[in-house]
Parts: sequence; C-alpha cells; structure tokens
Amino acid sequence: MRMFHSRIAHRKTATLLILACSCFSAPLMADEDALWRLYESSLKDARYIDLTHPFEPEQPVWPGFDNAEFRPATAGRTIEGYVEKGDEFTYEQHGFVATAYTLPTDQYGTQLDPPAHWNPNGATISDIPPTYAIRPLVVVDISDQVAQAPGYHLQVSDVESWEAEHGRIPEGSVVMVRSDWYKRWHDRERFNQKPFPGVGLQALKFLHEQRHILFHGHEPLDTDTTPTLEGEAWLMHHNYAQAEGVMNLDKVPEKGALVAIGFARPLGGTGGYARYIAIAPGDWSYGVTLEQAPGAPLPQQSAPLMRDAKGVMRPGG
Repeated sequence: MRMFHSRIAHRKTATLLILACSCFSAPLMADEDALWRLYESSLKDARYIDLTHPFEPEQPVWPGFDNAEFRPATAGRTIEGYVEKGDEFTYEQHGFVATAYTLPTDQYGTQLDPPAHWNPNGATISDIPPTYAIRPLVVVDISDQVAQAPGYHLQVSDVESWEAEHGRIPEGSVVMVRSDWYKRWHDRERFNQKPFPGVGLQALKFLHEQRHILFHGHEPLDTDTTPTLEGEAWLMHHNYAQAEGVMNLDKVPEKGALVAIGFARPLGGTGGYARYIAIAPGDWSYGVTLEQAPGAPLPQQSAPLMRDAKGVMRPGG
C-alpha cells in the first residue's frame, strides 16, 4: 500500500512540476519573437545616421595628447615557408593585409568617457554594462546661440524650452547637445581653440538629478571651457559617463529617435573609441535605409586599396 501511495504522490508531484514549468514558460514562448516583430515593423524600415567621426592620423585631439600613427602590420614571428619575422603583410604575397595603430590616448576621436577617466574609484570602460546598447535619443539644439556666441554653453533654460515643445525627457535616455561645431572638425586648430561651445554645470546636474538620463553627448572634445573643466569633473566624480566628439546631430530629429551605442572594450580602459548610430523613423529626411545599405555583401571599392602617405588604406592610395 505504501508503495502504491508513494507512486501516486510521485506522479502528482511530477504533474505539478510540469504544470508549473508550463505556466512560467508559456508566456515566454508565446512572445519569443516580439523583438523580431519590432525589427520588422519599425527598425527594418528606419533610417540610420552615423554620429561618429572615423579616427585618423590627422584630426583634432586635446593639446596634451599626440595624434595616432597608422602603418602596415608586420609579422611578429616567423612561420616557416610563409612569412619571416618583420615582413609586411601584403595582398600579393600573403593574400591579406593588416594595419598597426599607435594610439597615444584612449581620448581620441568620437569617444565614450567612463568615470575612471577622472575618478580613481570610478567604473572603467570594461565595466560599462550591456544595457548601454540602445536608448531613446534626445537632441537639444543650441546651434543658433552658438552661431551668435561660439562659447555658448547649454543652460537649464534650453532643456526646459525643449520640454515645453516636446514633453519631458525620458528617464534613461541619451541627450545629445547639437552645436554644429562638428562642421569645424577638419579645421584642427580652430576646433580646439576657445571659445567653443559647451554644456553648463547646472544643465548637467538638471539632466542627471532631475531627469535621470543615462549620459549626455557633445560635439567638441571638452565638456566646457571653465578653467577646471567643472562639468566633466562633476560628471566623472558622480559616476556618470559622457560622449564626446559626436557629429551629424543636425541630421537627427530632436525627438523620437533611438541611439545604438558601441565602443571598444579594453580591460580597465579609461576611455572608449565609440560609435554612435541614430535610428530615426523611416519617413525622416536624412540617413540610409537597409534597402539602400543592406550590409551584405558590402560594396566594392572604386579602385584597389593602397596606403597613403599616413598609412591609411584608401582606394588608389
């Protein structure tokens, strides 16, 4: 009898476990393609705008740092019958090429600054969580003010004006400050010279403490032009990140876009070579669609790649 009852109890337990698992797994299984549907319904027909300067040997950089060097990669060891140590890899001899980069700073080009850039107890770039990957994008436009006064800094009143027109800034969003300063990127001397636009400390405090944004971004390579860089110091010591050296904000809607965030992840890095892509609605005027740039296969170059005098691979050199 005991054995019979034991079998019944075992069967009941097994049945309950199966039902419990079904209850937990059914909603997940029923909605497992929800993100794919989102891609098909919205992201597949969206427009994509690159907010990132490609980094190169000659470009603006903070005056205390040097510029990068590009050169052909060479073999670090001998592979018998294939390559001798020190040989440059070529299409003709090896079937491929590779490039070596000397990057004298991780504060170079379009970047993501983690708190460790200033804060000895701050998170490094390899501590940035994967939840940074995609966020709502807000663009606050101060380009008219900067056209009148190049040293204009974002104020709380500018943020309030944006909200009066578009509604409250979403919590966890990325707020990019449009100044159109990026258009001076190839004028290296002027780009870094004061006066240049910035983001005021009170505006930063408002965005983080009142609107609880993820981080903000700006087009110059410094947050502000105060003697102590008070805005950047406050951000880093309060464990906030920031984006620097972004571009093309004049081609992004002020409300309604997303931003995809990618960056190199060196262990313990104090800066990140970043790439930001704005994702705008399909009826937006700027950007490319998947139909225009499907990405596979990628287009051929207009001429065979050759290195220019600075070591950059370009069509025809």
